[in-house]
Amino acid sequence: MIHYVIIDDEPIAHRIIENYCENLPHLEKKGNCYNAFEAMQLLNNNVVDLVFLDINMPKLSGFDFLKTLSNPPKIIVTTAYKEFALEGYELNVSDYLLKPFSFERFMKAINKTIESNVQKVQEVSMSRLESNQTDLLSNSFFLKSDKKHHQVHMKDVLFIEAYGHYTKVYLDNDMIVSHQKISDFDEILPQKEFIRVHKSFIVAKNKIKFIEGNRMSINEHKIPIGQTYKKEITKLF
Repeated sequence: MIHYVIIDDEPIAHRIIENYCENLPHLEKKGNCYNAFEAMQLLNNNVVDLVFLDINMPKLSGFDFLKTLSNPPKIIVTTAYKEFALEGYELNVSDYLLKPFSFERFMKAINKTIESNVQKVQEVSMSRLESNQTDLLSNSFFLKSDKKHHQVHMKDVLFIEAYGHYTKVYLDNDMIVSHQKISDFDEILPQKEFIRVHKSFIVAKNKIKFIEGNRMSINEHKIPIGQTYKKEITKLF
C-alpha cells in the first residue's frame, strides 16, 4: 500500500486527484493539506510514501517547502506553471503534471513513481542480503579434518585444545580434530570474543561458567589456567 498526501491550496485540485486515486486500490490517502505549514505537521506525524505537490501556494511555495525536507517522500508536482519544470527535476521530483491533466497522464506518473520505488526497495534488499552474507562469512571459518572442510560458526565454539601435532575444536554439540596448530586459531578467532588461557587452550569468553583458582569450567570441561595468562584473565572480572 502506498500512502499519499495532497498539498494544494485549491480544493478542486484535491477532488480531482482523490477521484483519480479512488480507481487505484494500492493508493491510500493520509491527508489533505492546503498550505506548506499544514503539510509539515502532517509529515512529522505520519509515514507518507507519495506527495502530490502544488507549487504556487500562499506563505511558502511548494518548492521552498520541498527544500526544507531532509528526507522527502516521492513527489509528483501538480501545477499550472510549466516554467518551473526544470527546477522541479533539479529537486529530484518523480514527475511534473501540468493542470489540467488527464487520468491517462496521471496513471503514467503513478506507474513511473511506483517503478522507481520498487527499484529502490530491491536495491535496499540486495544490499541487506549482501551485508548479511558478509556477516555470516566473517563469523565462521572452515576447518580441515578427515579430508573434509567443516564450516565452523564461531558462536558454536567452546574452546580449542592443543593435542600433539593436532588441535581439538570443541563445539556445542561436536568435536573436530584438525591438523591446524593452536597458534593458527590466534589469527582466526577475534580477540574480543576469545582468550588464550594456557599454552594449550583458547576459550570462548561467553562460554565460561566460572573461574576457580587455576582452572575454569566450560560445560562439563575443566580448563587449566597457565601462570603467564592469569593477568589477561583477571581483565575479564
